[in-house]
Amino acid sequence: MEPMTTARTQAPRWLSDEEQRTWQAYLHATTLLEDHLDRQLQRDAGMPHIYYGLLVQLSEAPRRRLRMTELAMNAKITRSRLSHAIARLEKNGWVRREDCPSDKRGQLACLTDEGYEVLTRTAPGHVSAVRQALFDRLSPEQQKSLGEIMRIVAEGLQPKEAGADLPWLR
Repeated sequence: MEPMTTARTQAPRWLSDEEQRTWQAYLHATTLLEDHLDRQLQRDAGMPHIYYGLLVQLSEAPRRRLRMTELAMNAKITRSRLSHAIARLEKNGWVRREDCPSDKRGQLACLTDEGYEVLTRTAPGHVSAVRQALFDRLSPEQQKSLGEIMRIVAEGLQPKEAGADLPWLR
């Protein structure tokens, strides 16, 4: 009987030279893009990119509120990181927590009027930064390809089965 082969016992499938160049280009671009957007949002609104994304999620939700678990899932972050971020946004007066009426253990994050105003003031500069850093550099065909590629990668990293190790479940 042959021994069972696992990912640990198989020889590594090293990246080809072209795959390595692609991987390094991806790492460099995403690191620089996130830094660019963080600096713009810190300068214009005194918040990091992740906080801006949370405010956007809340602004698009019915009655500008979401369950904390849903917000963590949408933001692709751990519940602990979300709790810390919401605490900072509460301190700024941009978000408040409310008890969930349908679940005694649940909480809602609610975007305040002040938070909505900050988002409204900040959005034009942020959209401009995103457009300048990403979309203005790509043709329409490249934009479409990038979107398709990112959806494929994201879908592959979000298994649907119970017990999946995803950030918002930690």
